[in-house]
Amino acid sequence: MRALIVACACAITFAQSPDTHAAYPAKPIHLIVPFPPGATADTAARTVAQHLSETFSQPVIVENKPGADGAIAATFVARAAPDGYTILLAGNTQMLGVPVLRKDPPYDPVHDFVPIALLAKYAFFLVVHPSLPARTLSELMEYARAHPGKLNYASGNVNGMLAAAQLMSLRGLNMVHVPYKGEPLAIPDLLDGRVQMIFATGAIVAPLVKERKLRALVTLLPQRSFLLPDVPTVSEAGVPELSIVIWSGLFGPARTPADIVESLSRETDAVLRKPQVRQQFEKQGLEPSYSTPGEFSAFLKQQLVDWANAAHSAGLKRE
Repeated sequence: MRALIVACACAITFAQSPDTHAAYPAKPIHLIVPFPPGATADTAARTVAQHLSETFSQPVIVENKPGADGAIAATFVARAAPDGYTILLAGNTQMLGVPVLRKDPPYDPVHDFVPIALLAKYAFFLVVHPSLPARTLSELMEYARAHPGKLNYASGNVNGMLAAAQLMSLRGLNMVHVPYKGEPLAIPDLLDGRVQMIFATGAIVAPLVKERKLRALVTLLPQRSFLLPDVPTVSEAGVPELSIVIWSGLFGPARTPADIVESLSRETDAVLRKPQVRQQFEKQGLEPSYSTPGEFSAFLKQQLVDWANAAHSAGLKRE
């Protein structure tokens, strides 16, 4: 009888243990997005949330918390209960820019979060004004070496600025940086030839390349982009070390149970493989990506190294 009582007590304890998540999810999941409604990342988040809601038979509610380069949203999730019911969509700015470029970042992207799934990489291109006598990346670098300090490159965000800084550092180039408050503000000067090149997102520059108003030399995606399939990758162009890419993915608070992370990752992967989801992503200039939590974690750590090195090459100081 005593053995039976002990066995029953153990069974009850096991059933009540928070480490068993057989019922997950048992209530709505909140997906925190550090962008305003209508932004590209917000649209991607809502697409994924809709399909995850159907898979889990529980609402996945998108909550927008923009501001402070996404640090408001990221800090909120970092401090949330690690139970799988509050997750974050984040990308370069939140997980790389804030930690690398701030003196006192409010969170650590490696220790305060657990990577769940890489969602997408953004089409990102190096484009030049057609008057520039360079049709390949090699020709551009040769021209820059022959005319040190004469080429002006625009940037509309930290991604483009660091990509150019990394290229100059890798190949010993001397070009002049002209910063703008957003890619759209840089495009008129690029079209007029006042600046000669920019690293920018495909949604902004691909239509202009198709109209032959700009020339695309490379994409920073690991494979050619569906937006401009004739444009080679940086690896094909001979500079595989150029590794600044734009991406977004899902994160949970640190100490989120592994089985919940695996469940979210597995179901997110299944969502991204749906043809209708891929079509919706492509309309936004996004390339769906697939990863395990371990692969995503390794990717994040390498990107942190690359961003820190590029920021140092660009002479950026923590603010």
